[in-house]
Amino acid sequence: MCGSELTALPDGVQRVAAVLQAQGHAHAPVMLQGAARTAQQAADALGVAVGQIAKSIIFRRKSDDVAVLVVTSGDQRVDEKKVEAMVCTDGKRLARADADFVKTRTGFSIGGVSPLAHATPSVTLIDQSLFRFDEIWAAAGHPHAVFQLSPQQLQLLTGAPVADLAVDTPVEAEDAQRAMQRAITLVRLRARSVGAAAEVPSPCISICRMSATNGLCEGCFRTGDEIAAWSQASEEGKRAIWRTIEQRMTAIQP
Repeated sequence: MCGSELTALPDGVQRVAAVLQAQGHAHAPVMLQGAARTAQQAADALGVAVGQIAKSIIFRRKSDDVAVLVVTSGDQRVDEKKVEAMVCTDGKRLARADADFVKTRTGFSIGGVSPLAHATPSVTLIDQSLFRFDEIWAAAGHPHAVFQLSPQQLQLLTGAPVADLAVDTPVEAEDAQRAMQRAITLVRLRARSVGAAAEVPSPCISICRMSATNGLCEGCFRTGDEIAAWSQASEEGKRAIWRTIEQRMTAIQP
């Protein structure tokens, strides 16, 4: 990326691009047409699973007012107690960071917080759930900007430790059959809105695991190619994918 391309980007994205360029990272930030303030919005725009979105969660450490950044997978929730155990050694707790705190400490607005190029040093942790994927996407300093990397590159770029920081979900305690039945129920509920929708909704239910048995996502029953093609598909194309999903669910659960 050359200097003229950098100056055409928003200020926050320029900072991220400069750091990536200095580190020799192969993928520069890209600007999406629509906002990607949520992991689901970003996943839909990129045609990837929501779990491949590396979302940035900021906490405020009460003892010294330092920003604590947790980078986790888009389909996970951060367990604040697990984070406190790693970064709060004096018994004081974390607090949720408001918009002003996030902007002041990181230099980015909520919805566009990059895992790097912060205005002031942050304590950074990476959730191990990201390592399910070979390719992930992170915010690049603006709600419309993202950049591609691998979980291993994220760790190298940030120097952050990797730990189990996600909330333990009930699905983890279910056997495979109960998890599948739950997914079918949720997807069928979402399918009810397809017929009358002007914009066909995504079948993603934030369970992003590819089955080693049949090659389908265990949450939405799509193939990897169907997930990748979703954002570029026509509305009729999306309806066709939905029909295929329903056929697959019927075959699994008559």
